[in-house]
Amino acid sequence: MTAIGVFCASSRTIDQRWLDLAFDTGAELARRGHTLVSGGGCVGMMGALADGARSGGGRTVGVIPQALVDLEVADLASDELLVTDSMASRKTVMIERSDAFLTLPGGLGTLDELFEVWTTATLAMHDKPMVLLDTDGFYRPLLDWLTSLTDQHFVKPAGQDLLLVAHTLDEALDTIDSRLPVTRRPA
Repeated sequence: MTAIGVFCASSRTIDQRWLDLAFDTGAELARRGHTLVSGGGCVGMMGALADGARSGGGRTVGVIPQALVDLEVADLASDELLVTDSMASRKTVMIERSDAFLTLPGGLGTLDELFEVWTTATLAMHDKPMVLLDTDGFYRPLLDWLTSLTDQHFVKPAGQDLLLVAHTLDEALDTIDSRLPVTRRPA
């Protein structure tokens, strides 16, 4: 079973449409036979994502630092809940446990996770597919800025090309599925 790491917001104050997107993402991951690897939270998009996966009979793996468990935001319904000692070790475990990565809309934590997985890919520390879901142009300003970094030679074009951008959920998951090694693709 292929494990897809998903990065997204945990905010409790975002619009319902983002929660719906997260729920639909989890449900579609389950429908496609993927295991969800998430940040292990039960709030915001992160909670909706895990609920969506479970609604479709999917397996969920949550990875959460002890400090967030102490705040009572852990997804205790996860099939497997891995508790780490820090945010840094959380990212390491998520990278190790995932076969590919999908970034949904989010804030600083989501961007931190995206840049960690992207940076380690540019350093050839992994070769796992990474897709950014740019729903309704959410990430367009960031993508424009990143292109300017490449234009100014701060980022190599090959590094920029590692991050794949999709505009719909189906496009994002189709892109991931097409880039998984044949032995890791869902049946």
